[in-house]
Amino acid sequence: MPRIAFVAVPPVMLFDLAIAQMVLGAAEIGGAPGYEVLVCAAEPGPVATVDGLSVPAAHGLDAVAGADTVIVIGGGGLTDVDPRVLAAVRDAHAAGKRMAAICTGTFVLAQAEVLDGRRATTHWGLAGDLARRFPAVRVVPDVLYVVDGPVVTSAGAAACVELCLHLIREDHGAAAAAQAARLAVVAPPRPADQAQAVRTPLPAPRTVSLAPTRAWALERLDEPLTLTVLAMHARVSTRTLARRFQDETGQSPLQWLLHQRLDRACELLETTDLPMDQVARRSGLGSADSLRQHLVRRRGLTPSAYRARAKTPSAS
Repeated sequence: MPRIAFVAVPPVMLFDLAIAQMVLGAAEIGGAPGYEVLVCAAEPGPVATVDGLSVPAAHGLDAVAGADTVIVIGGGGLTDVDPRVLAAVRDAHAAGKRMAAICTGTFVLAQAEVLDGRRATTHWGLAGDLARRFPAVRVVPDVLYVVDGPVVTSAGAAACVELCLHLIREDHGAAAAAQAARLAVVAPPRPADQAQAVRTPLPAPRTVSLAPTRAWALERLDEPLTLTVLAMHARVSTRTLARRFQDETGQSPLQWLLHQRLDRACELLETTDLPMDQVARRSGLGSADSLRQHLVRRRGLTPSAYRARAKTPSAS
């Protein structure tokens, strides 16, 4: 069972830690937990949060050495992070562990020089500060999360959901990530480069959400879902559909459809032995050639290689 060590650095955002634990805890493989999760701190015991409360850290930093993935949460973007934390983070990175940070945890990775020469992100309101203080970091503002080799960083709040679903998808596959999202009652995984913030005002209360149309489309990914078809279901014009889709999801309708179809294709590759042309048809990607093209672009693997990796014991 993969072990994940959360390094809680005061002040911690309680929401970030609680939601990340919930989503990772929802990962199941064959009915068994997908992860062993430990909360660590420089001093075991209560860790202060930005809300004036505290969270318990049952483990010290020595537990980090036995983890497969280290996720840093908190720090508040401060400059006086405990040197013991920075040393533990550096040692974990040097040992080849997968490193991750949520929101201001990115500042801790930057102080530990883990992000030098790498792409990284944080909450959009702090991205400028991160870039000014750590010029060796290639800051990517206003995206949900960034993957740069074995290092993953995300914005705060709900973006931590996407980071955790990404980790589950990498460790256990798209089907496990989709199931974890359902168990945690969160939306299907969003792409990493989706914007953090909606730039337009929220719809007026009388405006009907497109959520029912998205749910309807998820049940019909194998059908020819054009803009016109989606607009007819939503009972709006195609122009209104495109504008509101962008407002609600940060993506165009066709971008959203492609993302969902690729996830469906990955689930079918992991859980069935269907021929590639059937996988492509059932996921709405059309042909085996189209499936191959999109999967190589997104995952860097051919469908056959993806299936082989997903079905080997070491992949889960």
